[in-house]
Amino acid sequence: MLVSRVVFVKDGGSLQFAVLDGAMNDLMRPAMYDSHHDIVPVREPATNAAPIEYDVVGPICESSDTFAKRRKLPPLAAGDLVALATAGAYGATMSGTYNARPLIPEVIVDAGRFAVTRKRVTVEEQLGWESVPAWL
Repeated sequence: MLVSRVVFVKDGGSLQFAVLDGAMNDLMRPAMYDSHHDIVPVREPATNAAPIEYDVVGPICESSDTFAKRRKLPPLAAGDLVALATAGAYGATMSGTYNARPLIPEVIVDAGRFAVTRKRVTVEEQLGWESVPAWL
């Protein structure tokens, strides 16, 4: 799963946008293959909550930074956590640092136990991967 936080919900008139802090660089499959990933709120929604149709997008502002179009979900608000299912190891191996976004951490979970298997990369660490040739 890819767990992401709703940054904000944008009212586009006839269409609502749920903008996540996760982006296409974190899960490339929807952008490349139009793959379907179930999206579920981490917290159980109110039992009487009527679904709303959202385009679920990332913050990169590219047309391909889209996880789902016209997906019916419980009402979402800034700060809510959502899980994109079946992201898995294949999704992780496709992740990258596009648009200077650092790699996200990876966590393995088993029966109530968890361990960080790849720590969150800081901007400073990412910049440390680069060097300027002496002749520049």
